[in-house]
Amino acid sequence: MNLRSRLDDFCRAHDLDALYVFGSRAEGVCRSLEADLLAPESSPSDVDIGILPPESAVLPVDRKVAIAAGLEDLLGVSRVDLVVLPEADPFLAVNIIRGERLFYRDARRIDEYELYVLRRAGDLAPFERERLAMIGGA
Repeated sequence: MNLRSRLDDFCRAHDLDALYVFGSRAEGVCRSLEADLLAPESSPSDVDIGILPPESAVLPVDRKVAIAAGLEDLLGVSRVDLVVLPEADPFLAVNIIRGERLFYRDARRIDEYELYVLRRAGDLAPFERERLAMIGGA
């Protein structure tokens, strides 16, 4: 079974609606999936992964740890930084969905969720600019 199929099976087994890779190692992870081989660990940085559980699902800590550990094994990396999208800061959530979507269960639900994330960040953008200006002027 190829790496992409194993990732899909992993996401389904953990009842995830979507999985994204983002950050500095996203491109390398995507290349590994396309080539169907694990690249040797060449970076000390972690792999940033965003997940979307089913609507209204709350993931307990032990489940988050199990998902992160399983992804480390599957992707052949030493550390995964796991972010649960509904728990993320609105601007981090935007960065996550701008990454690469590696898995999704229902395209319509994911597209609607991504629009929600973008709207929420857009609504909060003026407040974020003001907050950053206050921090910079302090």
